[in-house]
Amino acid sequence: MHVLGRGAVEHAQRARHRDVPSESHPLRQATPAPAGLATERNGTCDDLRMIIDAWAQHPTLRHLNHPMFESLRRWTRGELGSRGPEGDAAEWPVSVTLAAMDEAGITRSLICAWEGPRGSLISNDEVAAFVRAAPDRLVGVGSVDISRPRAAVLEIRRCVRELGFKAIRVLPWLWEIPPSHARFYPVFDECCELGIPFCTQVGHTGPLMPSDVGRPIPHIDQVAIDFPELVVVCGHIGYPWTEEMLAVATKHPNVYIDTSAYTVKRYPPNLVAYLRSHGASKVLFGTNWPMITPRKALEGLDDLGLSPATRAAFLAGNSARVFGL
Repeated sequence: MHVLGRGAVEHAQRARHRDVPSESHPLRQATPAPAGLATERNGTCDDLRMIIDAWAQHPTLRHLNHPMFESLRRWTRGELGSRGPEGDAAEWPVSVTLAAMDEAGITRSLICAWEGPRGSLISNDEVAAFVRAAPDRLVGVGSVDISRPRAAVLEIRRCVRELGFKAIRVLPWLWEIPPSHARFYPVFDECCELGIPFCTQVGHTGPLMPSDVGRPIPHIDQVAIDFPELVVVCGHIGYPWTEEMLAVATKHPNVYIDTSAYTVKRYPPNLVAYLRSHGASKVLFGTNWPMITPRKALEGLDDLGLSPATRAAFLAGNSARVFGL
């Protein structure tokens, strides 16, 4: 992922002082809820004004400034950088993330920890502190060190039972092993026991790391075969193996796709066709903030031609159901 530069952060801070988008905000215009959609309290969402971001981070400076993300900055042609709101020495306040959410009408964001072989870039306890600062807006997603299986299982239990997290995310490319590797299996088993989703990344990797670990076939397919009860949320769409990702999500009832790291305008046509048809319940909106601002991620949403029911499910209902919000 890559991150907001100083100018973009200052813009987000200014936005925080404006009102949350009104009923006239283009992304929050309500129409009557389609018949058959339950309320959010029942596990889905019938309020067409609600938007849930399935993959975001509130970054630490360790995360913002890590050299492995340097390769991503060329994608933004210098528009995005790695500076916090007051320079490299200042941690971002939670208000920066909330400002970006408010600017786009995001109701809630699932913010995740980053645990890798060389330590935490965003720790579970830091995520818990961010969530405590805005419990009505932020939802915690934990991460664990898969090189220590028993400790990983105990940490998953702590994340759910003590910290109140709603999912666990581990990035295969960060560990340079696929999710079908035995190191992941204790994590999958504990997620099944606790009834929480396992979140991961599919597709090519932006950082200069091998991408093959992100192939949906064979890796996600094999995981879903071995753990049919496990809910798997596959972030970043799966490009250039989008057809594989769609096939695996169609084949396995508990496999889902989130659109993080892609703006609406960059969604592959086959993903859009899937979302409009038999995949309406299987695709979750996500941003990967602060790589992409929520407002930027949502530009062009109306051009997708989604029905009111599909739009509501994509923007909030599917995430509310999958994550138990």
